[in-house]
Amino acid sequence: MKSMPSLNKNKVKICGLSEESTLRAAIDAGADMVGFVHFPKSPRHVSLARAAELKKLLPPNVKSVIVTVNPSDDLVNEILGIVNPDYIQLHGNETLDQIAQIHAKTGIIKAIPVSTPDDIVEMACDMLMFDAKPPKEASLPGGNGIAFDWKILKGFQTMRPWMLSGGLTPENVQQAIRESGATFVDVSSGVENKPGVKDAGKIKAFIETAKA
Repeated sequence: MKSMPSLNKNKVKICGLSEESTLRAAIDAGADMVGFVHFPKSPRHVSLARAAELKKLLPPNVKSVIVTVNPSDDLVNEILGIVNPDYIQLHGNETLDQIAQIHAKTGIIKAIPVSTPDDIVEMACDMLMFDAKPPKEASLPGGNGIAFDWKILKGFQTMRPWMLSGGLTPENVQQAIRESGATFVDVSSGVENKPGVKDAGKIKAFIETAKA
């Protein structure tokens, strides 16, 4: 009799991909989601046309995410028309009304910046992402390679799926999962050789370690 596949494997999102080779590395290693950043200030920025090209390489079991910051209505419509991702990840200070309007059109992942327990909040979306609050001098709302105290998420109760992000690496992801209770983790800078340049070996190591 065939054994049933494990249902309790942790899930992984590899974010900030821009090259076919590292996208394929993420797929081959077992990524559950991949993210393409559309935010010109980011070293990981890709055009929507490029994101659409990369999305075509994804098998059905790997979900696509466009990461953006405070998008206008026109940009949201462009994202949906050109890329049509499974999710739009909102990484800015979007209002509840804006989130609701976008959520009526597509799946939403909402990033929540965290530094203290008071920052752990819920919002109406498909999935929450708890990421480290950027330092005041930072020009990016995420992807800064900064971690927060993962223990403050331990015991967090919600009906909504959530993922942990911020400062994760192949070396610390097991500790982060253990201390936070996360079953879904997101990484970008932690699998890079320099900002915006992903490393296929680090991607493979991260995914294997997170799912171990």
